[in-house]
Amino acid sequence: MAALLAAGGAAHGQGAGCAAADWPLWQRFAQRFMQSDGRVIDHSVKQQHSTSEGQSYAMFFALVANDRERFDKAWSWSIANLAEGDMGKRLPAWQWGRREDGSWGVVDPNPASDGNLWFVYALAEAGRLWNEPRYTEQARSLLALVAAQEVADLPGLGPTLLPAAQGFTMGSATWRLNPSYLPVFLARALQQLDPKGPWKAVLASHARLLGEASSKGFIADWVAWHAPSGTKGSFLTDPQKGDVGSYDAIRTYLWAGMTPRADPLAAVQQQRLGGMAALLQGGAALPPERVHVSIGHAEGQGPVGFSAALLPYLQARGAQAALKAQQERVRRELLEAPQDAPPRYYDQVLGLFGTGYLEQRYQFLPLGRLQPRWEQACPNQGRSATPATAR
Repeated sequence: MAALLAAGGAAHGQGAGCAAADWPLWQRFAQRFMQSDGRVIDHSVKQQHSTSEGQSYAMFFALVANDRERFDKAWSWSIANLAEGDMGKRLPAWQWGRREDGSWGVVDPNPASDGNLWFVYALAEAGRLWNEPRYTEQARSLLALVAAQEVADLPGLGPTLLPAAQGFTMGSATWRLNPSYLPVFLARALQQLDPKGPWKAVLASHARLLGEASSKGFIADWVAWHAPSGTKGSFLTDPQKGDVGSYDAIRTYLWAGMTPRADPLAAVQQQRLGGMAALLQGGAALPPERVHVSIGHAEGQGPVGFSAALLPYLQARGAQAALKAQQERVRRELLEAPQDAPPRYYDQVLGLFGTGYLEQRYQFLPLGRLQPRWEQACPNQGRSATPATAR
């Protein structure tokens, strides 16, 4: 697979004298799941919906591919359709698609904090890498809204990222949290972008979640923080989703695998999230679809996207036999799948993250900076980075 397209080729996002990355999986994803106006569609659901998460992920992948045209379109569509034309004044709605009455528009107006933070990160790093101050300012504006509306000071835990602005507080003493919503490397970048913000404290509460809510080497999709008056508080099994780790939790292993080894929390993640590697090294051919984390019981067969998500994690843990087995599955079922096999949206997303990282198309540096492979071929694009984003 070629590292870069030849300079002057007809690739999306190509800057003057600087080639866009040749990333076949990204090109197939964009052709299958992105409209020409930048809308990312999940065809597998009834609503044919678009989400803030999907839009922000597409922007990140476009940045990794040096595909500015698709980056701009995905961002413009998101502003117009998820934020009523002004992302600086309101957080984007989580879900847009076909409503029950057949009309098209916002289906769920509640924002999702993970998508919002990936928007912020993609914009901030695009501002630095493409030398575009407008992106950086948009990132700061959106991050200020997230801090004001989606960070809560929980008793006994401190400032904590909530999954959304509303709907995750159960009474006055219990909050529902999602461990996959805050990658450590992303939180490091937020501290650099907004040094006076709550992000150092938010990462500290997240570190407690990873350290105290994992069980048997696994993490659940959702956990609860319970802090009745007069107590120190503790993490409990989520009252709605139970102790199951599945389609959300798989990202927690993915983020752990991509966390720079020099990061102080890298060792914590490796220590607390070793169950999946042990399972695969112990003879399981494929990752399970579900794990009951309180007892370490695995069920079902996870889709190929799970295997792709685990590639950086298995590499980081030195689980070579398991890594090789999952690489072979990903090659067979994702990278070289028959053209007539309909690709699944989430498998493709996890595949882009996992294989892109393993192919060294990008990496995260200790303070959260993104280093895409194409940056070495474009030495002049990031020279004007401001002190707040240069790191």
